[in-house]
Amino acid sequence: MQTIFITGSTSMIGAALVSECLKEGKTVYAMVRHNSPKIARLPVHENLHLVEGYLDSLSSLPEKVPEKCDTFYHIAWGNTGARRNDSTELQAINIQYTLDAVRAAKAMGCTRFIGAGSQAEYGPKNLDVIGPETETAPVNPYGASKLAAGLLARMLCREIGMECIWPRIFSTYGIYDKESSMISSSLRKMLNGEKTSFSPAEHRWDYLFSEDAGRAFYLMGEKGKDGSIYCIGSGQGRVLREFIEEMAACCGVPVEGIGDIPYPASGRIRNLCADITNLTEDTGFVPQVSFKEGIARTVEWMRNERCYG
Repeated sequence: MQTIFITGSTSMIGAALVSECLKEGKTVYAMVRHNSPKIARLPVHENLHLVEGYLDSLSSLPEKVPEKCDTFYHIAWGNTGARRNDSTELQAINIQYTLDAVRAAKAMGCTRFIGAGSQAEYGPKNLDVIGPETETAPVNPYGASKLAAGLLARMLCREIGMECIWPRIFSTYGIYDKESSMISSSLRKMLNGEKTSFSPAEHRWDYLFSEDAGRAFYLMGEKGKDGSIYCIGSGQGRVLREFIEEMAACCGVPVEGIGDIPYPASGRIRNLCADITNLTEDTGFVPQVSFKEGIARTVEWMRNERCYG
């Protein structure tokens, strides 16, 4: 892996992946939107080349890249955020975008395509760990579209002679996290002195710091096996209440609001813990940043950037 193309390069994981690739001496072409303020998330580097592009025009990307690429990361996904499941049709569009990305990767000369799936492909589970072989049963448009995109991407890659890897991202957090995530929104409230509200937080969860997630994606490009599904998490599940307590301690505030929000009547995910066994065996990935350290770094970034208040 020497020359890489990345969509979604200014997202939390995308930016972390760009940094990891540059650190390892790779040449990176990063798709960005015209005049997007998020471009400032990416470093100025001699090996980083910005390529203006959009999900609805991925077929135009190959003509904008002056050299052959070998690995294509498709992280971009339209209509995300807290209301991502409001429209089945808008989520389904991403399936075609993913196939368009596969075609663009082939036209660039890539031999490997790496997508960005989600734990939502599994649906609610009550298992000690969730791994690549766990039954998929999505219950919302986002999860269903991610699952379909991954299946069809692998099929198309086989048709046109490209390797395909489909990681499923569990719960990541850190620098450039979306404001709507539980950790991001709660940290902002804690730093502002506002009251927080949570579920009873009795279930087990798995959080991975953004820098570690970027490194996991990098290692999949270098050492991952064709056709593999990899779960992206820490592999160390803990009771959610423990994570909340560490967040409050880092912000210097008491723990408030646990149990204020009832579990939904339709049921709840009781455990969401990633089995990263094959990821570690194939690529050597082992998380380096503890939750305590990751939260401290996230809080420092928020304070420096005034990302709250």
